[in-house]
Amino acid sequence: MNPPISIIDLANSIELTDHHCHGVEKTNLERVDFEIIATESDWPEPNGMTIFDSPVGIMMRAECSGFLGLEKHCPPDEYFARRYELGQNKVTQLLLPATGIKTFLIDSGAPPVNTGAEVRQDSNAFSHNSITTFKEIAEITPGTSAYEIVRLESVAESIAHKTSAATFVKDFAAALATASVHALGFKSIIAYRYGLDFNPARPSEKEVVVAAGEWLKAIANQPRPRMNHPVLLRHLLWEAVDYGTAIQFHVGYGDSDIVMHRCDPTQMTEFLKMTVDSGTSITLLHCYPFIREAGYLAQVYPHVYLDTGAAAHWTGLSSPTIVAQSVEMAPMSKVLFSSDAFGLPELYYIGTLVWRRAIGSILDKWVQSDGLGYQDAVKYLNWMANDNARRAYRLLPE
Repeated sequence: MNPPISIIDLANSIELTDHHCHGVEKTNLERVDFEIIATESDWPEPNGMTIFDSPVGIMMRAECSGFLGLEKHCPPDEYFARRYELGQNKVTQLLLPATGIKTFLIDSGAPPVNTGAEVRQDSNAFSHNSITTFKEIAEITPGTSAYEIVRLESVAESIAHKTSAATFVKDFAAALATASVHALGFKSIIAYRYGLDFNPARPSEKEVVVAAGEWLKAIANQPRPRMNHPVLLRHLLWEAVDYGTAIQFHVGYGDSDIVMHRCDPTQMTEFLKMTVDSGTSITLLHCYPFIREAGYLAQVYPHVYLDTGAAAHWTGLSSPTIVAQSVEMAPMSKVLFSSDAFGLPELYYIGTLVWRRAIGSILDKWVQSDGLGYQDAVKYLNWMANDNARRAYRLLPE
C-alpha cells in the first residue's frame, strides 16, 4: 500500500482561492517605480539602499530569479536589469500561472497610484488603465476564475461631483447597486480613512445629510475627492451590511496613511456584535501585528474570518511565525488565504509560496507529533486554501 502524499507536498501543490488581491501593473516599470510598489512605504529607500535587501526583496532574488533565467540569490541590479529586459507583461506571464491560484477575488478600488497606498492619490505616476482588471487577470491565467470586490469608499468618491447633500443617500445606494451587480462582496478602508475605533451605530438619514453637506463642501475643489468623513464612512458600511454578503476590512499593517494602534480589529468589537445576525461575513485582512487579536475575534464571532495576507510576503523568511499565529486560536473554518498582491507578479508568487510552505509545515508538524490526524490535516488544508473563502463569499463550487 502506497503511503499517503505528505501534507507538505499537498500544501505545495493545492489550488488556491485568493480571497483578496489586486491587479498587476501592465507597463514596464522603471527602477524607482518598482522599488516603491515593492514596499508599503511612500518613499524609496534612502542613501542608495534598495528593497532587494528587505525580506520581500531577498525572497524575490531567491525564488523568482529562476523564472527570469537568473541564478538564485543574484545581485539586485542583475535581477532588475533582467526583469526590465523581459518586460513587465512577460514577467507576469511567467509568475502568475506558477502561483497555483485557481480563483481570484480582486479589489477593484485601489487608487491609481504606485502601491494602492491611500496617501498618494494626487500622484499621476499610474492610472487605472495600467492595472489589470479582474477579467484580464483570468485571461493571463487560463483555467482560472476572477471576481470583483467593490471598495465602498471608491463608489462614494465616484459620485462626489454628481450628488448633493439632499440626494447623497439615494445616489450612493444607486451607485452601489450598479457597482455590485456582479461582485462577490465589498471592502472597507475605514482603517485608513478614520480608524477601526469608529462609532458602530448606524447614522440616521438626517445625520448623513448633514455629513454629506460637510464633506461635499470640503472636497468641492478636489479633482480626486477622498471619502474620509466619519459619519459617511459608517453609512457606507451599513449600506453594505444590508446586502448580507461579505465585507472585507483592512486591519493593521499598511502604508504611512494609517495610525497603527487604531487599526487593531478589537476596536470594532461593538460593530461585530451588531452584525452577528445580519447574514454578513466579516473578513479581516492582513492583521499584522494584530493576528492574535483577529484570531480571538474569529473564534468568538461566527461571521468573522481572518487572513495573514500581505504580512506574509512582506515578512519573507519570517512568515511562518505569522501564519502560525493565525491558527493559534481561530477555528480552522475561519482562516483564509490571500496574497494581497498589488502591481508586481512577484508579490503574487511570493505570497502564495510562503503561505504554502508555512501552513504545510505547521500541519505536518502536528501530524508527525500525533496531535492531529492525517485526514483532518488534509481537510483543514482544503478549508483554508479554498472552502472557507467559498463559504464566506457564498461562492458555490464550480
